[in-house]
Amino acid sequence: MLIHNADRRMQIYGALLLLPAAVLLGTFAYLPTVSTLVNSLFLPGFRGSPPEFVGLENYALLIEDRTFWRVARNNLVYALGTIPTSIALALGMALFVNARLPGRGFVRMAYFTPTILPMIAAANIWMFFYAPQIGLFNKILGTLGLSGVNWLGDPSVALGSVIVMTIWKEAGFFMIFYLAALQSIPPELKEASDLEGTGRWSFFWRVTFPLLMPTTLFVLINALINAVRVVDHLFILTKGGPNNATNLLLYYVYENAFSFFDRTYAATITVVILLVLAVVATVKFTILDRRTHYQ
Repeated sequence: MLIHNADRRMQIYGALLLLPAAVLLGTFAYLPTVSTLVNSLFLPGFRGSPPEFVGLENYALLIEDRTFWRVARNNLVYALGTIPTSIALALGMALFVNARLPGRGFVRMAYFTPTILPMIAAANIWMFFYAPQIGLFNKILGTLGLSGVNWLGDPSVALGSVIVMTIWKEAGFFMIFYLAALQSIPPELKEASDLEGTGRWSFFWRVTFPLLMPTTLFVLINALINAVRVVDHLFILTKGGPNNATNLLLYYVYENAFSFFDRTYAATITVVILLVLAVVATVKFTILDRRTHYQ
């Protein structure tokens, strides 16, 4: 009986420890998700009238919305352009600064500096780089005898310009995780491979990279989320233009909610985004977990 009461007290104690986190998670994650799902089933009320329940009509409108599909295509291109490049660059930088080299601390700080800049500040810096007349990039092109480019005003290059800025901003952040993972790999593995005469690339692909898979999985999920939650630097750089060439999903949600005042349609788009993220994350965990070695 005493053992049973002790177990009961431990369960209550554990539940009380989890209660603050559960309240915060429910208040700021689950409750807004349910509220968004409910709002997506209504049409907004006008002139004080209550919202009208329309079921899945908003989703039918979403399927026929050409702007939404263009924005979704932009976001797919943006994700394919930023995620693999940022991760590969972060891994390369981590391998470089993990080696013994002069001024290693300074190099690490230089790589990580873009990460600590607020996105608004970073966007303003790159606004100067991309400016048509006085921008740094066009000045460099001018010294080479080449004509300048309207980096943010030309629909054919505007999205690529935003992608380049994002890679510059995110690679240093992901590098920190890879650097921490590299430093946790036992040095005895490298010593054993040297005794066996294993080449550097063979050791990387057969030992280092498999041991980095938990970090890669974590970074992939974060990179995917980052590729969808882009608002702030679009607001500074392009505002989704020109002609929706750089408009991405979350910025399209912002436009519908706060520019067009159609919050139920914005909720519909948000639900679709959450469903896509859930499916992609599930596939990633299912596939990559089979190749992941947890120490």
